[in-house]
Amino acid sequence: MTDRPDQQTMESAETALRHVKPAVRALGAYTLKPYEPHIKLNQNESPYDVPRALKERIHAMLAERPWNRYPPFVASNFIQAVSEATRWPGDGILVANGSNELIQSVLAVTVGPGVSVVIPEPTFTLYRLMTAVNGGTAVSVALADDLRFDVDAIIRAAVDTDAAVVVLCSPNNPTGSSLTRDEILRIHDATDALILLDQAYVEFGGYDAIPLLQGRPRLVVLRTFSKAMAMAGLRAGYMLAAPALTAEVNKAKLPYNINFFTECAAAEVLRCRSELAPLVASISAERDRIHAEMRMIPGLRVYPSDANFILFRVEAPGVAHTEVFDRLLEDHGVLVRDVSKYPMLDRCLRVNAGTPAENDAFLDGLRSIMTQGEG
Repeated sequence: MTDRPDQQTMESAETALRHVKPAVRALGAYTLKPYEPHIKLNQNESPYDVPRALKERIHAMLAERPWNRYPPFVASNFIQAVSEATRWPGDGILVANGSNELIQSVLAVTVGPGVSVVIPEPTFTLYRLMTAVNGGTAVSVALADDLRFDVDAIIRAAVDTDAAVVVLCSPNNPTGSSLTRDEILRIHDATDALILLDQAYVEFGGYDAIPLLQGRPRLVVLRTFSKAMAMAGLRAGYMLAAPALTAEVNKAKLPYNINFFTECAAAEVLRCRSELAPLVASISAERDRIHAEMRMIPGLRVYPSDANFILFRVEAPGVAHTEVFDRLLEDHGVLVRDVSKYPMLDRCLRVNAGTPAENDAFLDGLRSIMTQGEG
C-alpha cells in the first residue's frame, strides 16, 4: 500500500525544512493582503508623485546610462547627495533598497544567539522578525497607556538584559508618537546599547536626531525615500552612523544593492527636495485637518500623530472595527489598515493622509458609518 499523496507532501515539506531555524519556522511572514481600492490610504505612501519636470530630468540622465553594465560598486553619487543634505561624512553613510534593508543589515552584524534587542511595542513588526531570524531575543517593552514611549521602562529593560541594541521608531509606526531630543539622549546615555533610531516619518513631525550623531558612536539614524520623498516604488533609504560602525554594517549589505535607476533618481530628488517641500507641508496639514475632524466623530478615540498617518480606535458600543474597515472599503472605496492584531491596539485602524479629496471621501464615509452605528 502506497502512502497517500498528502502524507508524501507533508514528509517532503519536513525534509525541506529540516535545517531551517525553529525560531524562524515559528514566525509569520511580513505580508499584506492585496486589495484594489479606489482610494488607497493603508500604506503611509505619499499621495503625490514626484513632480513631472523632476521625473523628466531623471529620465534624461537614465537614457545616457549603459543598461548592460553593472551600477557603480559604491553608489557614490547617492552617498554624496545624502552627505550634502545631512552634512554627515560620506564614510558614515550607507544607502540601500529602503531603510528596511538597513534594519536587516544592522541587526545581522549585531544580533545572534543570546543577544537581546529591546523593542518598544507596538511598533513596526520587522524589528522583531529580523531579531528572531538572526537568533536573538526580542525584549518587548510596552508603550504607556496613551501609546507614548515609556522611557524609564526602555532603560530598565536595556540595562537588565544587557541589550546589544535598542530599536526606536520615532515617529512610531503605527501609533504616530515621537521621542523628544531629551528622551533619546536619556536612553542613549543610560545604556550601553547601540541605539537604532528609525526616522522614516520625521519629515512630517517629531525631533530630527541627525544633530545628535556627532560624538555618539552608538547612535544610528535611518531614513527612507518611501514617504516624504514620494519614491516608495523605487525603494531607497540611507543610514547615518559613525564611520567605524558603518564599515562593519557594510559587510552585511549585498553587493550592487542599489540599481542605477534608484541611485540616479534618489540623488536628484534629494538635491531638489525643495520641490517636494510644499507637498510634504500639504500632507502634514491634511493630517492635522483629518485629526481635528475625526475627533468630532462620536465613538472614536483618535491618537495624536507626528507622522503622515493617524491611529484610531473604534469605541462605539455595537460597532466593530472590522465593520468600519469593511464598509469603508465596500461602500466608499477607501482602504485603510487594520492594525488590531498589534499588542495594545485592539479595535484599532490606521489611515494615512491622502489628497484633500481622498481625505474628504474617508471622512464622509467614516461619519456615515459611525452615525448609522450610533442609531
